[in-house]
Amino acid sequence: MTAVTFPPLLSGVQAPRGADPFAKAVSMAAMGCDAGTLVWEAGDAGLRAALVFAPEVSLAKSMAMVFAVGSGLADALGALGPPELAVQYRWPGELRVNGARCGRLRADAGPPSDGVPAWLVVGVEIAFALDGAAPPGARPDATALLEEGCGEITPQGLLESWARHALVWINRWEEEGMRPLHRDWTGRLTGVGGPVVAFGREGVFMGMDEDGGMLLRRGEGAVETIPLAVMLEGRGP
Repeated sequence: MTAVTFPPLLSGVQAPRGADPFAKAVSMAAMGCDAGTLVWEAGDAGLRAALVFAPEVSLAKSMAMVFAVGSGLADALGALGPPELAVQYRWPGELRVNGARCGRLRADAGPPSDGVPAWLVVGVEIAFALDGAAPPGARPDATALLEEGCGEITPQGLLESWARHALVWINRWEEEGMRPLHRDWTGRLTGVGGPVVAFGREGVFMGMDEDGGMLLRRGEGAVETIPLAVMLEGRGP
């Protein structure tokens, strides 16, 4: 593998082989590493990476970075993959390629001070090859990039492209707010208007509120909002 290059605002840290880049990024963030630290691990099976942020707004508003990271990944796949590649998300962060599960987004945040989290880490995971240990047909809802005609995409190439596209979306959020991210994700979401089970709640997925929370109609009652922050590791609704 040649040296991985990132945009000037990001500082890449390669995780040790077999280590979880997301867990390492969380540990580094808790110890006070710089914002823009990007911890990654890329191999034949897939890509895992996590980006550290230093929020300046409330947790609810900071969670927009999940959308920025996710839109960046979708754009990178669109730029590198075949034209017919369909990239979607199932709320809050399941990545789906051509209708099947192919990866996920992750997030964790530090303790708040005056409502602002001390740090935020957003991670991506995407499969390049299916687990050969599973028998054929055991997971019909799972796929990998090689199964979807993406043999020309390399983990390193996707990592570098994702980093660039994610920064574009982060800059758009800083300049324009949540609206463009909300619009991009609304076009990528699956299941809107249908029944859904989310974090122990059942209802009809009605879309997202202005901060990306799920709008869930339960029975004949009012619409309930499930905040995006429920996806934070170790936290529940």
